[in-house]
Amino acid sequence: MSAIDFADLEKITFLTDALTAAGVDGLEISSASGQLHITVSSGRRAPPQVDKPPSKALVVRAPMAGIFCLKSGIITDIPHAVAKNEMLGFLRIGPVLVPLIAGRPGLLTRRSVEPGALVGFGDALFEIEPQL
Repeated sequence: MSAIDFADLEKITFLTDALTAAGVDGLEISSASGQLHITVSSGRRAPPQVDKPPSKALVVRAPMAGIFCLKSGIITDIPHAVAKNEMLGFLRIGPVLVPLIAGRPGLLTRRSVEPGALVGFGDALFEIEPQL
């Protein structure tokens, strides 16, 4: 069995997508090289806040404070079409990764925060223009 690279965001994204598809609420992996905790949002928790400003763009906000991390490909691929439940990135809180979900389909037109930045509860992270 090979060890998981806890710093590889693409592998963590794949693992989180697989957990979400399987209906798993969370996962904890411990090894000599570190620990990884993934919590998948379920119907019991409030989804990331999505506001509708006057421009009709949807604003995806941070559900809690943490370090902002992007999903691979989102950094350079703006504008980018996103699906309703597409993962855009993560908030890192110590060893815990909280997925950031688009919430609605549309065109990702803006990223408001640089990767690695500390964000607070409710900070705007992305703007998504609805697709007609």
